[in-house]
Amino acid sequence: MDRRQFVRIGVAAGAAVGASGAQAQAAPAAAGKHPGGILDAGVREQQRMMEAGKLTSHALTSQYLARIRTIDKAGPRINAIIEINPEALKIALEMDRERHLKRVRGPLHGIPVLLKDNIATGDRMSTTAGSLALSNVRAARDAHVAERLRAAGAVIIGKTNLSEWANMRSTHSVSGWSARGGLTLNPYSLDRNCSGSSSGSGAAIAAGLATLAVGTETDGSIVSPASICGLVGIKPTLGLVSRSGIIPIAHSQDTAGPMARSVADAALMLAAMTGADPKDPITQEGEGKGGDYLAALRPGGLQGARIGVARNFFGENDELDAVIEKALAELRAQGAVLVDTEVPNVNKYGDTETEVLLYEFKADLAAYLKEYAPTASVANMADVIAFNQQHRQRELPYFGQEYLERAQQKGGLETPAYREALANNHRYARAEGIDRVMREHQLDALVAPTGGPAWLTDFINGDHFSGSFSSPAAVAGYPHITVPAGYVHGLPVGLSFVGAAFSDAALIRMAYSYEQATLHRRAPQFPPSVSLAVR
Repeated sequence: MDRRQFVRIGVAAGAAVGASGAQAQAAPAAAGKHPGGILDAGVREQQRMMEAGKLTSHALTSQYLARIRTIDKAGPRINAIIEINPEALKIALEMDRERHLKRVRGPLHGIPVLLKDNIATGDRMSTTAGSLALSNVRAARDAHVAERLRAAGAVIIGKTNLSEWANMRSTHSVSGWSARGGLTLNPYSLDRNCSGSSSGSGAAIAAGLATLAVGTETDGSIVSPASICGLVGIKPTLGLVSRSGIIPIAHSQDTAGPMARSVADAALMLAAMTGADPKDPITQEGEGKGGDYLAALRPGGLQGARIGVARNFFGENDELDAVIEKALAELRAQGAVLVDTEVPNVNKYGDTETEVLLYEFKADLAAYLKEYAPTASVANMADVIAFNQQHRQRELPYFGQEYLERAQQKGGLETPAYREALANNHRYARAEGIDRVMREHQLDALVAPTGGPAWLTDFINGDHFSGSFSSPAAVAGYPHITVPAGYVHGLPVGLSFVGAAFSDAALIRMAYSYEQATLHRRAPQFPPSVSLAVR
């Protein structure tokens, strides 16, 4: 089969996919269905169609690119995509050629994937963290995560918008906005926020603009937008996924992770992303410790599990709590043993967490720019601050750069105040936090609401963030998975599973069993606002 035959098959399959997607969109959304046809399906279903010769990677990629044009850049204009990979279709054709030669690389072969625009790609796309200071700056090479995904056969079709500098710019920021990318809208209510900082990744996968996306998290930046956009998000244990080539906030908490429409898809992607990286020594410590993510995708994963209900993360929203109480009842019905408890000492590292992030942001950003963006006009935090001041009409129209300025005032990583703050974080988030409560109650996991439903985007007052279960796992560097749990007035909310270090596979097993028993996810319908009549 030559290249022209591949193109002809791709066009024919693409037409079929487009037709089924249009028919499905005309019908009401239902839990467990695929309103976007094959575009809203999962990795395994897409792979089955490609294996059967009913679909090609070129056709699938073409249809996602068409959907980006009609949903992201026109129609509701959710603005989740900051840049399209001009080589996407070429890569897809190559994956089809390899498949024809029976050289399938694995479960992600030919599957379209989006990367958050703080993950370096050594190709024709820029890597900017949403900042105009890095506009048109191409990374010197791929981040390790991008390398791993390419090696697995994934087709990187573009970059997603994000909260600029991963939401570490201002104390009054608006999540999902960047000077380069503008504002990403929530597909479940266009006037509401997607949360951040992986806003574009969340909105894109919710809207069916790709099969999978990569987000990054320092504290909540995967699990919060995943919850608010009705997705599964996995923040892995620190050390399972390399940090090299990712525009940083803080190496003691930063990690990339999958954002997907199902636990199975997220697990498949995590398996492809993990692995030792000589440029990130922590990954050698974590190699092989996360467990078998794919073997975890089996029924009965909640039977006999002892799960702590972190009651000190309830009470922010009565309707949210009611949804989560139903989720707890389902956990019991699936055989879990629930224990009411609290995560101790969560009020003892709020300030020191911020201190650590500021110190590490200054040091880690300079190191990234030197290695991955040597041609950029900015080389350090001071340069970024100066750039923003010089371009304040475009960079600072809605909020300032207080965090950048505070970071610039910090000393180096040898400063005693930094070391003391980091030790405090680890003491109270790990040994006297998650580890303590799990040991005392002999728990396999902790659960709580991931966070509240999406808030109205407000450029005057900034984000109206209402509570989150992200900090304990984020500060500890421990795994955290969010799964759709239901809706509050049509807005998705998630149930979080948090565990000890390297319990990632165990959490996937429990999250998968809960998801399969409930199938709460419904595709968005892009309403302009929420109807209060909807529960």
